[in-house]
Amino acid sequence: MDNATAVVGVCAVVGGLVFWVADRPWAAVVFRWVPPVLFVYYLPSVLVSLHVLPRQSEGYIWMREVLLPFSLFLLLSTTDLRAVLRVGPKALSVMLAGSVGVIVGGPVAYLLTRSWLPEEAWQGLAALAGSWIGGSGNFAAVKEAVGAPDALVGPLIIVDTAIAYTWMGVLLFLARYQAELDRWNRADTTLLTKLIEKLEQEKKVAPAEVTVPGMLLLIGFGLTGAVGSRRLGEAVYGRVEPWLEQAFPLMAGVFSSYTWMVLVLTTAGAILSLTPVRRIERLGASRLGYSALYVFLASLGAKADLSGLAAAPALLLTGVIWMLIHVLFISTAARWLRAPVLLAAAGSQANIGGVATAPVVAAAYHPMMAPLGLLLGIAGYLIGNYGALLCAAFLRYIA
Repeated sequence: MDNATAVVGVCAVVGGLVFWVADRPWAAVVFRWVPPVLFVYYLPSVLVSLHVLPRQSEGYIWMREVLLPFSLFLLLSTTDLRAVLRVGPKALSVMLAGSVGVIVGGPVAYLLTRSWLPEEAWQGLAALAGSWIGGSGNFAAVKEAVGAPDALVGPLIIVDTAIAYTWMGVLLFLARYQAELDRWNRADTTLLTKLIEKLEQEKKVAPAEVTVPGMLLLIGFGLTGAVGSRRLGEAVYGRVEPWLEQAFPLMAGVFSSYTWMVLVLTTAGAILSLTPVRRIERLGASRLGYSALYVFLASLGAKADLSGLAAAPALLLTGVIWMLIHVLFISTAARWLRAPVLLAAAGSQANIGGVATAPVVAAAYHPMMAPLGLLLGIAGYLIGNYGALLCAAFLRYIA
């Protein structure tokens, strides 16, 4: 199969089937341990080996150039930035400390293990930084922005999943001992009551109403944002890159035209989220955005060369060191700010797991705190591209 439209269609079917099966009760025993995103990634690889999908296709290029920006623009434009800012300085401070831990931890871990890593590993680690500051959407965006080789994607997916889901298990286990941990930390738990009151006010959100006119509006809006960001990113790149080559040669190549597109798109989406445009969520914007994102993730699996798995042990060690640095940063911040362990756990998972798993961890500590996890996950998503690209600059400098 080499028809671009057919390739996109197969990737969409793979993503849809995986998430449909994941919702079936009889599949719970499998998906309790293995996240659906792994199947979305690896099933296209199987289809490539069976010659159902090609390793290279114009369809993959289209998904990279159009579908990914389309999904990110929809998701960012529907972010409730005001609600994130109202959560409170302590919650955001702890979460941001974890983000700094990811930004700093990547270069430190790379310095300690780079003799065992391939030469282009810094690009893959930059993509992993995107995943660990907000989730898989940032991984995909930063991966393309820094030009991480497809051969590294497979091992990085394994490292990301192994470490992130192990850490999530630790956080869930610690929920049983949060009272003891809060006493040891001398935490001010009165903040929890205030957070609950704020979150009660945020519950009044109209359910999405999916209609044909609404879908057409969302498609037009998303494509306009994607193409407009691409054009503006290319214009900025054409002016800035020659200057970077002269003034900061080590930065040349990090800020590619795709990088500028990501930055323009992220900034535009964040600004629009502060306007009435955010109401398009009622039309089903986030559903459409996530659907497009998972189709793109399926395309990554089809393009990946899994022969790079030989580098997985060294990448795994790098990831473990990296995660320990993140934990050190977020634990120190929680201790200094006297923040409840709930905020530390939700803030950490908002970074490492993103919007999909942060609510689960927060709810394990208090049933009313699931929305808090979601809001912190959105905050991580907003800063993920910026933080990961900053981490990429540090990695490129020491590479």
